[in-house]
Amino acid sequence: MVLFAGQGDARRSMSLLWRAKDKEAAGKRSAPGPKPALSVDAIVDAAIEVADAEGLAALSMRAVGERLGRTAMALYTYVPSKSELVDLMYDRALAELPADYDLAPGWRSAVTSWAEDTWEFYLRHPWVLQVSQVRPVLGPNEYGALETLVRLLYATELDSAVLRRIVGALFHFVRGAAQTVTESRLAAAATGVSDEEWWQSRSTVLGEVVPDFQHRFPLLVRLETEGATPHSGSAEPYMEREAKTTFEVGLAVILDGIAATMEKTGR
Repeated sequence: MVLFAGQGDARRSMSLLWRAKDKEAAGKRSAPGPKPALSVDAIVDAAIEVADAEGLAALSMRAVGERLGRTAMALYTYVPSKSELVDLMYDRALAELPADYDLAPGWRSAVTSWAEDTWEFYLRHPWVLQVSQVRPVLGPNEYGALETLVRLLYATELDSAVLRRIVGALFHFVRGAAQTVTESRLAAAATGVSDEEWWQSRSTVLGEVVPDFQHRFPLLVRLETEGATPHSGSAEPYMEREAKTTFEVGLAVILDGIAATMEKTGR
């Protein structure tokens, strides 16, 4: 499931994303009674809770209203539609990411910490990975997350034209590695079959129907036998172990590439 941000009214969405927090904090009461006042923040927080627990497929104004003890209609005074709500959820979730890293140990250490924090963020909120990056939300926290990484990379003193592409490469890499983990968990929950069970059943059949597999694909067999990650005996699912190792090794290779670019340009 891929969801495209920015499908609501542009002016309404942008106004809500960049709304003044002092006005929001004042709160409103739609009717007298013991119920606490609704606010955009309360609605967005409840929507994130729904998405964290049940995924974006379960997200609706009705589901959010039920979590708040209100009707769906009561929410529309604050958030015009689900489209604007998704934009607000995405940007609000990004506020969890750290905004500052210590550059004293060097840019590489700081970028590594950024990548690890971003990886953990995606695993806490897997639904964020379903929001396409083709059309960004253009909210304050989304820009803040970009600003943080750009600040770390400017410490390399590389040209902006190169850094622009490195920023994209790092975000795509971390996002893709985390997506493997979240999809693996989703597959196990949706099918009732673990990674180990699926691979075992398929590999057994593959060996039967393609008895000459190792002769047809010798380099793949070599890669699998020589480059496989040793099983540590942990209960961590196969694909999660592989994704985590890929993340660690791949990140190191990307950072090595940045360092090599710095050396080549005399930085």
